Amino acid sequence: MTREKLGYSIAEKTTGPYGRFYNAEMAPMQEHVVASLLEGNQAHELFPKVCDAPSLVEPGYWPVETGFTTAPDTSIRVFCLTRMPGVAPYMWDWWFGWHGCEARRYKLWHPKAHVSARWADGRDDEEYIGRTSLITEYLGADRKRAAISFVSPGKFGFDEGRLSAQGEVVICARVGMPGTPLKAGWLLHHLRPVEGGSEMRSRMWFGGENASIGPALGSFRLGLLWAMRPVSKTLLPDPAELLVHNAQEMAHLAGFLPELYMTFGQTSATGDV
Repeated sequence: MTREKLGYSIAEKTTGPYGRFYNAEMAPMQEHVVASLLEGNQAHELFPKVCDAPSLVEPGYWPVETGFTTAPDTSIRVFCLTRMPGVAPYMWDWWFGWHGCEARRYKLWHPKAHVSARWADGRDDEEYIGRTSLITEYLGADRKRAAISFVSPGKFGFDEGRLSAQGEVVICARVGMPGTPLKAGWLLHHLRPVEGGSEMRSRMWFGGENASIGPALGSFRLGLLWAMRPVSKTLLPDPAELLVHNAQEMAHLAGFLPELYMTFGQTSATGDV
């Protein structure tokens, strides 16, 4: 049974299968993230919209790779580049299916913020596309719950054949509020190989035009969403805290993901762990 608590118990650390990978001391944030936090809120024109996501497969970088902004429609956009020596993109594709099966796995990712994770459909297999992960975590001092509904990169407009040919992985998801039809926004993590490892380009678009009520926006729902915009704005996370959280969890897990994958990545599909 999942216990809604932070951290590992002594028994989980000493006798559980993942205990040796649990490290309550987080990896430090990468220097460019610290510099972006000091820079603060930036011009929204520097942050492409969600419709521009497929251009991530092109060589080079976006105008801002790490930072945050608040757009005129009250939405927030949070981008983060994480450099990952020794990590291959496919390891993250495996991770997103593997970690959602139980809280102990999820806590490895961010020991100081992650509380629980489970699949909404109750299954314990490791497919993630087309499924919803129900998570509880802290953003700053606030305890948050979210429903992360994963979709294929093709639904985002990516050429999946090109991604495969380039050795790249894109994890895409719609983010909602559990138990409600409210969809707060979109997130994706683009991983591409670079010399000595890979880099993750995380993108998050929440609120404003990124929000919806239900799967589609009819005229009534669009009007209701517009009327709710002042309220929904108050529900959005602080963009600086979201940037910190993303930067911390990605850098932390990257430090031991290759060993974790070597230990569980080959056996988990057969049910040995």
